[in-house]
Amino acid sequence: MCGICGILNFHSLYSFQEKQNILSHMLYLLQHRGPDAFGIYLDKNIGLGHTRLSIIDLERGDQPIHNEDKSIWIVYNGEIFNYPELRNDLIKKGHHFYTQTDTEVIVHLYEEKGENLFSYLNGQFALAIWDKKRNKLLLARDRLGIRPLFYTFLNNTFIFASEIKAIFALQQVPREIDLEALAQIFTFWTTIIPKTIFKGIFEIPPGCYLVVDKKNQLKIERYWQFSFLEIQETSSLNVKTLKEKLYNLLLDAVKIRLRADVPVGAYLSGGLDSTIITSLIKHYFNNKLKTFSIGFSDQRFDETPYQKKAVEALKTDHQSIYCTYEDIGKVFPKVIWHTEKPILRTAPAPLYLLSRLVRENHFKVVLTGEGADEIFAGYNIFKEAKIRYFWSKQPESKLRPLLLKKIYPYIFKDSDKNWAFLVAFFKKHLNETHLPYYSHILRWENTANLWHYFSPQIKSIINGYNPINEVLSTLPHEFNKWHHLSKAQYLEISIFLSTYLLSSQGDRMAMAHSVEGRFPFLDHRVVEFAAYLPTFLKLNGLNEKYILKETFSNLIPEIVKKRPKQPYRAPISQCFINERPQDYVKELLSTESIEKNGYFNAKIAQKLIEKYYKQNGILSERENMALVGILSTQLVDYLFIKNFPKINFPIKDKKTMRVFGHEE
Repeated sequence: MCGICGILNFHSLYSFQEKQNILSHMLYLLQHRGPDAFGIYLDKNIGLGHTRLSIIDLERGDQPIHNEDKSIWIVYNGEIFNYPELRNDLIKKGHHFYTQTDTEVIVHLYEEKGENLFSYLNGQFALAIWDKKRNKLLLARDRLGIRPLFYTFLNNTFIFASEIKAIFALQQVPREIDLEALAQIFTFWTTIIPKTIFKGIFEIPPGCYLVVDKKNQLKIERYWQFSFLEIQETSSLNVKTLKEKLYNLLLDAVKIRLRADVPVGAYLSGGLDSTIITSLIKHYFNNKLKTFSIGFSDQRFDETPYQKKAVEALKTDHQSIYCTYEDIGKVFPKVIWHTEKPILRTAPAPLYLLSRLVRENHFKVVLTGEGADEIFAGYNIFKEAKIRYFWSKQPESKLRPLLLKKIYPYIFKDSDKNWAFLVAFFKKHLNETHLPYYSHILRWENTANLWHYFSPQIKSIINGYNPINEVLSTLPHEFNKWHHLSKAQYLEISIFLSTYLLSSQGDRMAMAHSVEGRFPFLDHRVVEFAAYLPTFLKLNGLNEKYILKETFSNLIPEIVKKRPKQPYRAPISQCFINERPQDYVKELLSTESIEKNGYFNAKIAQKLIEKYYKQNGILSERENMALVGILSTQLVDYLFIKNFPKINFPIKDKKTMRVFGHEE
């Protein structure tokens, strides 16, 4: 894994030295993504920068990398897992290689296929290719947005980077919160691509490439779009064959993700998905596999007993890190520095600590179970929608809503009041099954109630803005022909997966400590296979991930099979409001600070804190989200708007910096 950046101006606005200085400053802010080496390419119009986390061809793999006549240059972040096969094909066609890297494979594949190269890649990547002969810059992201890539324009200069902070290395780039994006976060938990939380900074959509030509014209093209079956055909279905295909696909997805010239470990949470991946890894391991996990001092969130049983069954060399309230509170500002946007949960913080543990054990690569819940329908939101569709056909039924107890038996046990609340909550919009976002309307509406905490001036600015319209504008034309489960899966994958789960909880927390996460469930072959399965093989009754459990049943320890599904979560309010709150918490949640920044209503925010103390630390789910949302927004303002560091020094070790290209 790595960090990439670049600046493009066809009017020679910057001298070679100025471009080198700018790129050095950008790389300084990306060096956590790759501390092993730094490289720059310069010519008259462009500068490309790269910071390297060396995983393949450790000796010769420094970037930027070029083709034979140095007319094509690349900076690249990620891994192409099928690169050996592609390389062999390219050698047969006469291409010459000077490294063993997957990066160089992309360069020669571009020579062969041009902008059509991406359909040949199996991987997770963000890249920039400079075609000197055509005066054309090509940027691209992998199909599911596992690796990040952002861009902006400044005075006819195109600027891009793996992280927004590197774009802000150019002091002239405006740093301002986009209030519509803030409203999106306080509705969906994340922004809707291409928006980011910063005005004028955009994110390249997953499965897309972007081209900037010599006329400074920008085009974005989609090269991959996941889709679902319009007709659920079951008459000729051979479930045994499908299970065999799934087994072989996932086994191969794991196999090719073990390709590395450094040791590879795995996250083992004690849940179904990570247990399956760890079991499959062991097919290829002669030595003891190193695994890692998170535990919590708060037993409500702790999964340690299941982790221990999984470790015993799989016989891995395991290490855990235990998170306390204080641990989460201490690292939260660093977490926001890396997420680069407000969040409504503390869940990324323990993952930040986990990746630190991985790095301390000298590992750069881990395989994880992310993606299974999205593609095989593992979340409760899919079950809720199924029950509500069923219930909507007899809205006055007393029996149909009883199915909700199968999802939430632990919350509403022995309480008529709680049961009445549950029924009333899930009955809202019950008959509006025609809505494209029927599955998500309750979640989005509930989260959007957090707008209550916005200041009057913010409310007046976003008055009339409906973030859901942004979602509707992105839906594929065939969306309404899909089964309701497929619609729900599409919304979860397209909105939540890349911009939150794979970003705030994924890439950003791992790369904060120079660790690369790899996700076999998100191999595009597995994703496409799952998308074309009949829905009953994913959500069978209310049994989630049905075909996954059936296919890998013999690999899963009994305790993992029988355990109740527990979503990954972390403590919230207790991490910040306690007997000894962190200094930043006291400052940023003060009435003075909240009023000065103007995003939130200070009086309402203070009432929230007072309520915490009056109720002995008990806040509702929504109130906990409000607290984290307010604090993280205040941190974004503090870190990126008011106190962004002025970078007046390049990479410390000049020996690790290589500069390629033209002399001035």
